[in-house]
Amino acid sequence: MKLYFNPRSRAVVAKWMLDECGAKYELVPIDLSKREQKSPEYLKINPAGKLPALVDGDARLFENPAICIYLADKFPEAKLAPKIGAPERGRYLSLMVYSTAQLEPSMGDRMMKVETTPQRGWTDAESALDAVERELGDGPWLFGDWFTAADVMIGSMFVYMRMLGGKSGRPKLEAYADRLMARPHAMKMG
Repeated sequence: MKLYFNPRSRAVVAKWMLDECGAKYELVPIDLSKREQKSPEYLKINPAGKLPALVDGDARLFENPAICIYLADKFPEAKLAPKIGAPERGRYLSLMVYSTAQLEPSMGDRMMKVETTPQRGWTDAESALDAVERELGDGPWLFGDWFTAADVMIGSMFVYMRMLGGKSGRPKLEAYADRLMARPHAMKMG
């Protein structure tokens, strides 16, 4: 497997997932300052010209939720996802998509101090944080004592926030971020 990677990109989430899976992989450095992600060769892997991208044999994946779902299913021994057909699978898939469809853009709005209007297509940050708190329940992870790829995806937003000098202002979510950052394979940038 090859992960097309820059340590100052969203590819750190895919790397975190690979490490949680115990996967063997090669990092293929992409120099964003040279716009290598826009090269014709790279655009064959990720037509959006963004990071991350993962190549596994003939499989080509881009976007962190897709990569994380793929890896969790490819490495079932890592126990990072409910099995297909398990009752928890629907909630798991919903959280995977929620991470980038609602949580990420709403947190981006919050950090940039932009009003989230209904026309934007996602909820406001406070509502998104409320949803994550409800889903976290008594934790420590989104599925109780079971750490899953949903924690990688949802949790990466809180790790990013910390790395950018922000905090949620919510004790339950701050404790969750502390636990995420204390994991042996926790996401690291730079």
